[in-house]
Amino acid sequence: MFRWILGGREAQGSVEKSPVLCIGEEQPKNWFTELQVLKGHFDIVRFLVQIDDFRCASAGDDGLVLVWNVETGERLLELRGHSQQITAITTFTCNNGALPHTSLITASSDKSLSLWDLDTGNRVQTISDLQSSVKCLLVLERLCVWVSGGGELCVWNKDFQLQCQRQNHSDTGVTALIELPKNCIAAAMDKEIVIYRLTVSTDSSLSMSEIRCLSDHQDQIRALININDGLFASGSHAGELILWDAVDWNILAYEHILWEESQTPSPQTEIRLAAPKPSEMSIQHLTTNGKLILAAVGSGLYVYSVLTKTVVAYRKVAHDSNVLHTMLLSDGELMSCSEDGSVRMWEIQDLPLPAEPTSPGFFGMWTFGRSNKQSGPPSKKPTDVPHVRTLELTGDLIGHSGAVQMFVSFKENGLVTCSTDHLLILWKNGERQSHLRSLALFQKLEENGGL
Repeated sequence: MFRWILGGREAQGSVEKSPVLCIGEEQPKNWFTELQVLKGHFDIVRFLVQIDDFRCASAGDDGLVLVWNVETGERLLELRGHSQQITAITTFTCNNGALPHTSLITASSDKSLSLWDLDTGNRVQTISDLQSSVKCLLVLERLCVWVSGGGELCVWNKDFQLQCQRQNHSDTGVTALIELPKNCIAAAMDKEIVIYRLTVSTDSSLSMSEIRCLSDHQDQIRALININDGLFASGSHAGELILWDAVDWNILAYEHILWEESQTPSPQTEIRLAAPKPSEMSIQHLTTNGKLILAAVGSGLYVYSVLTKTVVAYRKVAHDSNVLHTMLLSDGELMSCSEDGSVRMWEIQDLPLPAEPTSPGFFGMWTFGRSNKQSGPPSKKPTDVPHVRTLELTGDLIGHSGAVQMFVSFKENGLVTCSTDHLLILWKNGERQSHLRSLALFQKLEENGGL
């Protein structure tokens, strides 16, 4: 194991580094004090997927899929078969009356899909005659089928046999998929969310029909997630966060994140100064624990309460560049990674006075039902909104030299991150690792009859 490396890092974005976010060596709430570098990829690593409590798979632009033991850092399998970058990856577990067996499905820019046996590393199924690359995958375990989205939307059974498909009219194709109640799925296509229903006939064949098109977003949808059995959420490139009813698909809440405008604009420069950069307002990632939604917006983080339908905590500048992935560790702790190469740990705390600057319209843009998004109630300052809190930096994990694409938590077994630097890093709880090493040493001494 390598000890935790503390050092400088150059920001890869244009956002000026905030001195408030500098944190020293003393990070008592950061338990990731050991790291192990995992090598094997030779291009950008974009995806991580958890297989079970001890294994994860990584994939990226080199077309390789590597399976790792997160306890030891050992590379277990190397899955070769794709000739171009991996575009989507997911696990597929199907009971079907037998013992559950988990496989891995991968999609690539080479317009192929593959099914991998995770015990042997063999590619057991492949489809190579797709019309376009697959951008997203969704497994429907209850029906024992899976769905691929891209230029077309296809439903496949466990034997990789096509059950039904729909052609898409959007130039961008399907970019995200989630499962909804009553055998429905939601597919994000550019600015729209299309609801499809799967119907199982008496002869067990499947059909798919479009039943609703939700056109409430003003810009491309970047994130689509389930919140619980009755709710789902979507976020757009224009900073729109919409909360939806998962059964009747009505809007329950709408928020448009606005940014600060110039305090003294002139008529000639008002539009230029007031217009934010697209990356500063784009929602790159959404995650939830059922009670809270964590939104990555530009280089900032926003925590939104599903119950009260309000923002309860935020930090407008959480990283030096765009935030790419987030996770809620608990109701009061969260984690994020960024293009700046950092992985950061945060704790929700009371907002200090004077409050961190925020946009005049950030907290007031809520409407219910289908609404006019260009209008809203008078804007509020953060101090006018009760119980609004901030995010305090409690840990900064420095190890990658490129943008950190995403991470997966294995709880007490550690955290795995992947990056554009072609590396994975396995972060460990140093105290726990030291204790485990001591136990292993004592056990070995006992087996050998002592010193």
